Amino acid sequence: MSLKSGYYQRILDSMLEGVIMIDEKARVLFINNAACKILKLPQKDYSGQSVVDTIPNTRLHLVLKTGKAELDKIQNVGNVKIVTSRVPLFDENGKIVGAVAVFRDITGVRRMAEEVTDLKNIRLMLEAIIDSTDDAISVADSNGKITLVNRAYTKITGFNPDDVIGKPASVDIAEGESVHMMVSKSKRAIMGHRIKVGPMKKEVIVDATPLVIDGNFVGSVAVIHDVSKIISLSRKLEEANRTIRRISARYTFDDIIGKSHIMQVAILQAQKVAKTRATVLLRGESGTGKELFAHAIHNASDRASHPFVSVNCAALPEGILESELFGYEEGAFTGAKKGGKRGLLEEANGGTFFLDEIGKMEVEIQSRFLRFLQEMEIVRLGSTKTKHLDVRIIAATNLNLEDMVKKGKFIPDLYYRLNVVPIFIPPLRERMEDLEALVKNTIRKLNQEYGRAVESVSNEVLEVLKSLSWPGNVRELENFIARSMINMEISEKIIKISHLPPFELPRKYSSEIRVPSGTTLKSALKNFERHLIETTLKSYGGNRTKTAEALGINLRTLFYKLKLYKIR
Repeated sequence: MSLKSGYYQRILDSMLEGVIMIDEKARVLFINNAACKILKLPQKDYSGQSVVDTIPNTRLHLVLKTGKAELDKIQNVGNVKIVTSRVPLFDENGKIVGAVAVFRDITGVRRMAEEVTDLKNIRLMLEAIIDSTDDAISVADSNGKITLVNRAYTKITGFNPDDVIGKPASVDIAEGESVHMMVSKSKRAIMGHRIKVGPMKKEVIVDATPLVIDGNFVGSVAVIHDVSKIISLSRKLEEANRTIRRISARYTFDDIIGKSHIMQVAILQAQKVAKTRATVLLRGESGTGKELFAHAIHNASDRASHPFVSVNCAALPEGILESELFGYEEGAFTGAKKGGKRGLLEEANGGTFFLDEIGKMEVEIQSRFLRFLQEMEIVRLGSTKTKHLDVRIIAATNLNLEDMVKKGKFIPDLYYRLNVVPIFIPPLRERMEDLEALVKNTIRKLNQEYGRAVESVSNEVLEVLKSLSWPGNVRELENFIARSMINMEISEKIIKISHLPPFELPRKYSSEIRVPSGTTLKSALKNFERHLIETTLKSYGGNRTKTAEALGINLRTLFYKLKLYKIR
């Protein structure tokens, strides 16, 4: 076997890989320039020399002997580490006529791989350190896209890393401007920037600093301080003495979850009427989100910058409700505040007044409220002076007002005044296609409220939720998810069947006890006990400690019963 000189030799010498060829007697036929450089051999003609004597640690003679290829083998040659492939060469009759080795120096590549591994370990350590702090931290690149967030970030904003990483830093902003975007433009630190974040619109103060490496701006890091707890406590203290609330409308149509056709119809109606000054009557079962719609209508109207005042007509007795609505003069009644007090309708002047549960308003107050709607004027209790107001009315009820009108419990004229634009908000059972999105949104809110980092529910739990009728609608769903999260360990991320309140499980997850005729009381009691243990154990996912607690027995007794009834 021989190698033609000239053209082919020049090709092999131009390669970055080392090439060594031998004949059937293990003598060198050819060594290219790259092989000499990698193996630190002098540049000369090695033709005819024994490969074993020429090349250290060679295995070409063994490949020649066995006829088996050796592919991608790592080998040390002095201080050099190479990856080599050795293959036998056959003639047209299948006879071995030589062998060839092709190899490459991977010393530098190996060193780079080790450096990358070290960098990865350093990154993991830094992420662990960042995760250990109570302050929320987010990191963005030079374009203002989020690249890293810690666990505290999820607790404060309600967003998991998958929700925000790779997206513009404004994705978590409910109100205000993203500090990452501000730093990206100015390349300067931003301190004490106040914004609202997450679906719960939590108020926070953010400090952001630019990241500069070798003089180049590469991004920014923001530390988010949660001050909403203090603000929330002060607000609750201020409002604790009042059942009636004068509040800012917090929600918009973006906060209403509902892609189902029936929900989209209600949203579209509300969006259209929001641009007018027409009176709106929100109708629907308890817990469907009527107050949410009232907030959204106000915020989408030309009154958004004016007061939004809310009162629950069922929360106060007749006398108190009347004085709170219309106000009173000093001395109007025993216990009247010195100097008098203006009513909530006056406080809502220029804005929106929301009457929840209007069907619970007493007939006497209905009559006076009707006069207000007709004239848009009020007279404080104990006064004879009238005052003209500009107030947009939104009312809500879960009662059948038509039936109440027939029974004389609701004034017909007031009904017609309120029922200008009725909007029916569908119950949850009629829009189950929205349930998964509602669950996800609820988890985000509760993550903020409870300081948790729950990600989602299991597929099995989702099936359970879809099988329930939800008479309490979205409010009941939120309570259900909240109780399930309370049952979770702090490290758990997915809500499972074992976390659900057992008495909430649908019929498909339990079985009825059928008692055959002629069964004795003793036998029936045993059947019931076996059934109760089995269903409770299943509802807690096989967790025997929780099962024993739910049944009100100790763990030892439970094990005895399991053995007695052969329950596994």
